[in-house]
This record gives sequence, structure tokens and C-alpha cells, in this order.
Amino acid sequence: MKIHGLQKMTLLDYPGHVACTVFLSGCDFRCPFCHNYELAVGTAPSLMEEEEFFSFLSTRRGLLDGVAITGGEPCLRPSLPGFLRKIKEMGYAVKLDTNGAHPDLLRLILEEGLADYVAMDIKNSPEKYALTCGLSELDLTPIRESVSLLMSSSVDYEFRTTAVAELHEENDFEEIGKWIRGAKHYFLQAFTDREQVPFDGLHAPDRESLLHFQQIAEKYISDVKIRGTD
Repeated sequence: MKIHGLQKMTLLDYPGHVACTVFLSGCDFRCPFCHNYELAVGTAPSLMEEEEFFSFLSTRRGLLDGVAITGGEPCLRPSLPGFLRKIKEMGYAVKLDTNGAHPDLLRLILEEGLADYVAMDIKNSPEKYALTCGLSELDLTPIRESVSLLMSSSVDYEFRTTAVAELHEENDFEEIGKWIRGAKHYFLQAFTDREQVPFDGLHAPDRESLLHFQQIAEKYISDVKIRGTD
């Protein structure tokens, strides 16, 4: 397992834990608002092999209690379950970020208890999903399967949507709410423009719009919060 980025300590990526964040390269989506586009397209250089990472973890016992795995899309890697298993065997809690496009691997991870928390992106309403993922077309069957897996699992999870003014409107959150009705946690994340974002001209919705989107989602989900605003 080649590791393409490591944040050695974070209080944000795995709420409730002092964690490090591992970045893996490769993604099957090309979201125009992606903050890690070099990782998504696979052009980011490798930082270390997993042996070096586990050596790092061995020196952080007592300082860290969790590991957040993100990308890119971690579930593109068939070796991911073995990687997570080693982390768990060292006594760390694991948070996994995923786009939900690989339900078979996600199912294995959930069934074997290899993740303690899963954060899955819900990119947009079904009708606009492919557009929001930067694709001409997309079969949503795997995404829907991953949603069902998480909602029926005993593993804690959240769904989250990065809200972009040019891509999201109120009806999208009506449709998302219907889709994930009864979900445990749902977060609206305000888009933040950064140098790494592949497309110019994208903006976060204003605070009033985000609050309106939250109110729409709350008709279907009891715990809806906004991230990324003051």
C-alpha cells in the first residue's frame, strides 16, 4: 500500500479523536470542486510505503487514538481491508471516507468491523449525480447499495454533501432527504475554493441558502448540521 499523504495530527478529520489522516491516491470520480484533485487523478507522488507508516504509528501510541483514511477513494484498493486490520490491531480507531461506489468492499469492511466510523459523500440529487461527479453518466446502483449498507449497519456513520452554489439548489436537498430518510447523521459542507480545485468559478452558497437547505433536509433526517462556516 503506497501512501500519498499524511497529516500527522488532526482534531477535525475524525471528530472526538486525536487522529492522523492518511491520504490514498486514485478516484473513479472527477468532481469539479475536489480539494484533492492530484490524488484523484493519480498524479500526486507517493510519500511512503505502509511499513514506514506503521513505524510512525508505533511511535504515536498514547498521542493518537484514531486514524482517518481518505483520498482519493480508498475503496479502489483491494488491499484496504488488510491495511485497516493492521491499524485496528495496533489499537487505533478507524474512520473511513468513501464515495460509496464500491459496496462489496464496504460490506466486507463493515462485516469484519474494520472501521469504527464511515463518512460517505452524497454528491447531489440522483438526477444531477453524474454531473456533480464530473462524469457524463453514472450507474447509481452501487451508490444506493452503499447507502443501504450503512443505514442497516451497527457501525456509526454520516452522510455529507459539499454544497456548491453552481451545482446545488433547494430541490436537490429535497431529493437527497427523501433518498436518505432516517439517516443517523447528515452534514452540509460549504465549498471552499482552494488552489487545488480543478475548476474556477465555483462558490459556496451563502449562509441563508445553507440554512434553508438544512431546514429542507431536517424534514427527513433528525440530525442535520452545517460544516465549514463561521
